[in-house]
Amino acid sequence: MATKTANVLARVEPDVKEKAELIMSELGVPTSVVINMLYKQIIMTRSIPFPVAMPRAPLARDEMDTTAFDTMMQTGLEQAKADRSRPASKVFSELRQEIK
Repeated sequence: MATKTANVLARVEPDVKEKAELIMSELGVPTSVVINMLYKQIIMTRSIPFPVAMPRAPLARDEMDTTAFDTMMQTGLEQAKADRSRPASKVFSELRQEIK
């Protein structure tokens, strides 16, 4: 006997859709199966099955203890010495592009 189905219509950003469908294709899982899996997880957990929260802003210096601040600074120094740093102008430019 055929299983009854219902349609879901959702608006998604084109680049998000394209990237997600590429990954699903590589996994060999159709979009409809992923949506069905998501819905079943919502039913089973009675929640969204992943964290939905606002990202925490970086701590300000006066919110850190000395150890946390020293660790952060040491990490930055090591990244700079290993040439894994980027100019602030480039970082801000990328952030502006993401906001648009």
